[in-house]
Amino acid sequence: MRIALFATCLADAMFPQAAVATVTLLERLGHEVVFPDKQTCCGQMHVNTGYLTEAVDLVRHHVEVFEAAGCDAAVAPSGSCVGSVRHQHAMVARRAGDELLAERAEAIAARTYELSEFLVDVLGVRDVGAYFPHRVTYHPTCHSLRMLRVGDKPLELLRHVRGLTLVELPAAESCCGFGGTFAVKNADTSTAMLADKMAAVLDTGAEVCSAGDSSCLMHIGGGLSRIRAGVRTVHLAEILAATDDAAVQAR
Repeated sequence: MRIALFATCLADAMFPQAAVATVTLLERLGHEVVFPDKQTCCGQMHVNTGYLTEAVDLVRHHVEVFEAAGCDAAVAPSGSCVGSVRHQHAMVARRAGDELLAERAEAIAARTYELSEFLVDVLGVRDVGAYFPHRVTYHPTCHSLRMLRVGDKPLELLRHVRGLTLVELPAAESCCGFGGTFAVKNADTSTAMLADKMAAVLDTGAEVCSAGDSSCLMHIGGGLSRIRAGVRTVHLAEILAATDDAAVQAR
């Protein structure tokens, strides 16, 4: 299968390990991965903060770039950004009165996947040949859980990782408090939510907290580092790409 990497802004600017791991994993499973190098922000942060008109050009650009890639699927290490493509792009185009763009956006959205759902639902694999000998807990991010409804697919994948001990995260479905600009506009509430999430992570005794979105890991990892908790945050893609001779670095 020919797959386009939908890298996301955070991977491009701050956490490239997640994007690199996604490519490593998909290639190890025997697929061709290409990187459409003209991709930019998908427009999610514009839409989420009310700038829908300004998001139209970003939606159009995203559609044009991934149409031109000519791939069977686009895969991202982010439920948040895939959620934007699936649930916002066509809406933004229709609001602007561009039905043709909306239909093209829907076609791209239909073959755009978050990593765990692509592995389980499209490729039909759960054991990806990973090895990660650590005690791990998993935080299900809000967009993957509530918009994409990936369910327990990430947990299924983690359960098949050799050497990994998976421990349940208390109140796992509770938001970590990041929410993009929510953390900036509602800092006190965000901080309180983060404190609850960190307490839950620490209760597990895990060495590693994993998730499918670098944004949530940035928030949780920042909090854990400030209290010197000694718990690493590692993207799901990095764990699944890890093998006996491949080390995974902390955030």
